[in-house]
Amino acid sequence: MTRNNQHIDSSFGLSRRSFCKGAAVLGVWGGLASFGLAGCAPHTKAEELASSAPWKAGTYTAEVTGHNAPYTLTVTFTDDAIAAIDATDNQESLGVGADALEALEQQVIDNQTINIDTVTGATLSSMSLQEGLEDCAKQAGAYEVLAEAPVPAKPAVQETYDTDVCVIGGGGAGLASAIAAVQEGANVVVLEKCGITGGSTNVSEGALNAVDPERQEPQGIEDSIPTFYETTMKGGHNTNNPELVHFLTDNALDSVHWLESLGVQFKDEIGSATGSLGQRSHYPATPSGNTYIRSFQQFIDDNPEQIVLLNDMQATELITDDAGAVVGVKALYDGEQEVTVNCGAVIIATGGFGSNVEYRQKVNTGVWKDVVLDDSIGCTNIKPCAQGEGLALAEGAGAELICLSDIQLHPCGTPGTGLMEDIRTSGRNRIFVNTEGKRFVNEGAERDVLCKNIFAQPEGTYWVVVNTLRYPDPDEPDANGATINNMLALGHIVTGDTVEALAGEMGVDATNLQAAIDAYNAVVDGGADEFGFVADNTADAKMTEGPWYACRKVPTVHHTMGGIRVNVESEACDADGNPIPGLYAAGECTGGIHGENRLGGNAIADCMTFGRNAGTNAADYAVA
Repeated sequence: MTRNNQHIDSSFGLSRRSFCKGAAVLGVWGGLASFGLAGCAPHTKAEELASSAPWKAGTYTAEVTGHNAPYTLTVTFTDDAIAAIDATDNQESLGVGADALEALEQQVIDNQTINIDTVTGATLSSMSLQEGLEDCAKQAGAYEVLAEAPVPAKPAVQETYDTDVCVIGGGGAGLASAIAAVQEGANVVVLEKCGITGGSTNVSEGALNAVDPERQEPQGIEDSIPTFYETTMKGGHNTNNPELVHFLTDNALDSVHWLESLGVQFKDEIGSATGSLGQRSHYPATPSGNTYIRSFQQFIDDNPEQIVLLNDMQATELITDDAGAVVGVKALYDGEQEVTVNCGAVIIATGGFGSNVEYRQKVNTGVWKDVVLDDSIGCTNIKPCAQGEGLALAEGAGAELICLSDIQLHPCGTPGTGLMEDIRTSGRNRIFVNTEGKRFVNEGAERDVLCKNIFAQPEGTYWVVVNTLRYPDPDEPDANGATINNMLALGHIVTGDTVEALAGEMGVDATNLQAAIDAYNAVVDGGADEFGFVADNTADAKMTEGPWYACRKVPTVHHTMGGIRVNVESEACDADGNPIPGLYAAGECTGGIHGENRLGGNAIADCMTFGRNAGTNAADYAVA
C-alpha cells in the first residue's frame, strides 16, 4: 500500500516487545500499524530461502536522493540476514523524513524484508530507502530472497474503549487538548486517522505569537496585549469574533509558559513570521513545530495510564444520547475494523480542509473568489489530513459551520506541489522580486496582500532572494533541516557569487535586480520605501555580500479560517449560539478567530491556547 504525501512526523516510542504482549493500547505511536511492524512470530521465509543460497556477507552502500538532499545508505549483511542499516548522513526533515527512515530501518531489521510500506507524509524519503535497500540487496546477492519476504501484519486493537474524553485528531491542537484534559484529571483516548502523528503543527516552522516583555524588551521591541489584539483584528479585516480574539491574545503567553513546563525550549530572540504584522513570534530552540510534538510525545509516554493515542483511526460518526449530548465516537481502524469509544466528552481537533480541493472550491466565495483554487494551486497541509471530516462530524451533531470562505493563501509555496520547502519567506533580510528582477510588494505585508500582488506578476510567480546574511554556511542545516548545498544538489535554488551572476541564473535583468537590492538597503539605512516596507534596526541588515541565493515561489493554500462555531469555552455551538452538550473543538477546524486573514504565528498560538482551553473544559464536563 503506497501513501502519497511528503511531510508528517513518524517517530514513535513503542518497542517490538510491546506488541508481543498482545496489548491493544498502542500508546503515542500506535502508528506502528502503518509501518507494518506487528506480529510476534518472526518471519522465517527469508531465512528459509537464504539457507540454500548464502549471501555475500559485507557492507554495501548506495547513493540515493531523499526529499531534502542526496545521501548515502549503508547496509551490512551476514550470509543470511540484514544485520545493520545506516542512513545517518541524511538531511531529511526532523520528525518527518528523518524519523520515517529510522522507523523503516527498524522494520527491515525486525522482519528481514525489503517489502516495506511507504510512510504517510514521507513518501519520497521512504522511496529513497526502498531504492537503496534494493540496490544493496542486489550487491549482496540477497535481493530475490528479501523481495519474497512478506509485508508484516498490523497489530490488533480493541473494539471498544471507555474513557472520560475522546479527542479526534492528533495534531498540535488535539494533543494540547488531550494533555490539558489529563492535567485536569481526565483519562483520554486520541484518535488520529494518519498512521503517524503531528498534523500540520508537525510540519510548521513553529512560530507562536505572544506578547512577552521578558524576551521582547531586551530587543527593544515595544508591544502590548492591546496592540496584539488590534493587529489580529486588523489582519482579519475586522471580521474576527472579538471575544475569541481577546481570549487568544490574553492567554497566548500562558501557552508559551505551559509549553515550557512540558520541556519546550524557546529561543530568547523574538522573530516575525511571514505576515505577522509585528515582532512577537516565538520559535522553538530546536527546529520546527515538531519540537512541540516531541514534547507532547514525551508526556504521553510518561502517562500511559491516563492517555492512549490510536493511529490509523478514521472517526466516522459522533454518538449522541436521547438528549442530543455527544457521548462517544465511532471509528474505523485501518479502514476495516469498527471501533467504538464511549466517553463523557468529545473534542474535535481535525485541522482544516485546505487539502480537500473539491470542498475548498465549493466554499470559495470570499477573499479568493476570483481565484480558482483547483489542483493548480497546491497546499502546504498534509493531504491525508486537512480534509474537513471534523466539520462534517460536528455539523451532524448540530453544530453550525461558519466563515468557510475565509481561506488563506501563503506566498511560500513550491511550484508544482504547494509545499513550503527550501528558502522560506519568513524572517528578515530577504527581498521578493518578479521574473523581471523588480521588487513589487512590501515583504512585511499581510499574507493576502502578498499573494494578491504575486498573482498580479508575470506568470503569477516570483523569486525570494537572500544572501550570506541568511546562510553564512552553505552546509549548516537551517530550521527545517536542509542546507544550501542540499537545495543546490536537488536543483531547487540558484546561486551566484555576485548579483550579476545570480541574475543570470535566475534569468532576470541584472540592473533591475541590483536596483531592487539597493532599494531594500536604502530602507535599512533609514530611507522610505515605495512599497511601505519598514526596516527593523534590531533584525534587518544591508544585503551587500555574496554568495547570493534565489528560490522560485508561488501562492499556496495554507490555512482555512472557517469551521465549527465555538464559544470562549471552546464548546461547539449551534446556529443560535447554544453549546452542543459534550462537544468541544479547537484548532484549525474552528471558525471565527482569525477572520478573513490569519496573521503568521497566530495558528500555533490558537492551537495551544484553545487546545488547552478545550481540554480543560471538556475534562471538567466529563468528570463532573
